[in-house]
Order: sequence, then C-alpha cells, then structure tokens
Amino acid sequence: MDLTVIWFVIIAIFWVGFFVLEGFDLGVGVLHRFVGRNDTERRVAINTIGPFWDANEVWLIVGGAAIFAAFPGWYATMFSSLYLALVVILVALIVRGVSFEYRGKRDSDRWRSGWSWALSVSSLLVPLLLGVGLGDLLVGLPIGGDQEYAGTFWDLLTPYGLTTGVALTVVCLSHGAAFLTLKTTGSVRERSARVAAITGRVALVLAVVWVIYTAIVSESVNALTVAFMVLAVSGAAAGLLFGARGRDGVGFAASAVGIGAMVATLFSSLYPNVMVSSLATANNLTVANTASGAYALQVMTIVAVVMFPIVLLYQGWNYYVFRRRIATPVTSGADVADLKRYVSDHGQQQTADRQGDQRGR
Repeated sequence: MDLTVIWFVIIAIFWVGFFVLEGFDLGVGVLHRFVGRNDTERRVAINTIGPFWDANEVWLIVGGAAIFAAFPGWYATMFSSLYLALVVILVALIVRGVSFEYRGKRDSDRWRSGWSWALSVSSLLVPLLLGVGLGDLLVGLPIGGDQEYAGTFWDLLTPYGLTTGVALTVVCLSHGAAFLTLKTTGSVRERSARVAAITGRVALVLAVVWVIYTAIVSESVNALTVAFMVLAVSGAAAGLLFGARGRDGVGFAASAVGIGAMVATLFSSLYPNVMVSSLATANNLTVANTASGAYALQVMTIVAVVMFPIVLLYQGWNYYVFRRRIATPVTSGADVADLKRYVSDHGQQQTADRQGDQRGR
C-alpha cells in the first residue's frame, strides 16, 4: 500500500480515537451541571474524567500535526478556510482546561457556578464546530485551482456541515451520559441513566438521518463506507438497548463503536479526496496532490510504528488504574434523613439483640 494511503488511514484513526475518547469527556463536561444537583455531585461527575481528559486531547493534537507533516497542502487549505472556527475551538479548549483547574480555587458558589457554565459551554462548542468542519471537508467548500479558499465565513455553514456538527454533538452527549452511568453510583448514576436514555434516542435518530444524508452527498460510497454506516447506527441502537437493561459497560462500549464508526464513515466517504471543492472537481485536494515527499513519509512511518504502541499502552494502563466507580457522598436532605433513619433502626436492632443475648445468658 502506498505511504500516502497509509497516512490517510493513520490520520483517520487519530480522529476516530479522538471522538471515541474525548467524545465522552466532552459529554461529561456539558452534562455535569444537569446530573449533579449540588456542588459535591457536580464534582463527582467532573472527577470521573479527571484522570483522562488531558490525555484524550492528545489525539486531536497528534491528528492535526500528522496532517501538517504528511499532507502540508491539505493542512494549509484546511486551516486557512476554517481559520475562525479553529480559533474558537482553540479558545474553547483553553477555557475548558482552565475551568478544571480554577473551579475549586475559591470557596464561593458563584465562582464555581461560573466556571461550571464555562466548562459546559466550551465542551459543547468543541464537537459542534469540529463536526461542522469535518462535514465541510466532504460536502465541499469553494476552493480554487490554486488550492486557496475562495469563500467567506458564511460559506462554512453548509447544511451538511451543520447536520454533522449537531449529530456529533448529540452523540458525544449520549456517550458522556453512558460514561457517567458506568463510573458513578447513587443519585448521580440514576440521573445519568435517565439522561443517557433521552440523549441515546435522539442520537439514534440523528445517526440514521446523518448516514442517509452522507450517502446522498458523498461522491464515493463503497462497501467499507456502507459497513461503517451500519456500525454507526447499530452502535447507537445497541448502546441505547444495553443501557436500558443496566449493562453499563456493554452499553458504553457500543456507544464507543457508534461514534467511532460515524467518524470512520466520514473519512472513508472522503477518500481519495481530503477536501472537496464546490467550484470544480478538478480543484479537489487529494492524498496524491497534497502529500509530503517519500522520505518524510518514511521517517514519519518509523516514528509512528515505535511511538503509537507506547501511547496506547500508557492510555490503557491509565484507564485500568482508574477503572473503579466514584461513589456519590450523601449530601441532600432526603439522603441524610434516610441515613439517620437507617442508623437509628440499625442501632435499635443491635440494642435489642444485645438485650436478648443477656437474657439468654
């Protein structure tokens, strides 16, 4: 297989890995305000992604760097055409990281609420804008024969791009709710399960609509694309089904398959193009006319063969170490009353048992 094709597949894998891993922690970032009724419960929700979120973002950075190194022509055109959207995404990622660090710096409800809203909004913007950008790659942007973007900001808001952005955002929310259900206990888990049921239904409908829309706009739907389409819809449906039956681990795994297959569908529909021109087919950017030289691709391949397994092992170990659920402390008035009643009843029962033992002696 040609190295240009191999690197297109590697870049697609980076983007699939990003949405599978970062997708759930973006969803948790949005949903933590809704599954947590007080600051302690919101902290529990945030703690579920605490050990993972920054490592998950590495996939996005490496994916962008790989495009720059392997396909400099694609990188130049894509980053110039999506410049404003990418700046907003970068700011959202910075705000998101700062929210994690600064939310607990002051003992003030107003301070924490403000950073919680910042976390939710920034977590929502990232999948929405990335989805719009990825959709635009496939449906086409006004690109001239010199591989320069010839449109305006408003040309980026294509119907297919917006549909892709909304679909990926809702799938991320469903994925995040499934992760919260898997990683929490008590009232946070119960609310997360309800949110997962609602977002899962919406995600399934949007996945079906998006798959049909992709088949219509794509210039090259092949057998592999159809297989990914089936996986995308099946994963969303299986995640919803297993989640409803309380099989949290299987439900989350199915959700991961669904979101990964959606991104794989997009890249397999795109190949051999990397950006489609809406002005003329001859202006399309392809893996052939945007690739680096053979020597650069050979060096990159050697580095990837050495480093990729190390990154996978490290992330796998990280998930294994932090695999347990995070318990939700008893904080609400109703929970405290239940706990006092339990302690009182349990204490009375123990006293009666001791009195019975003494009479027996």
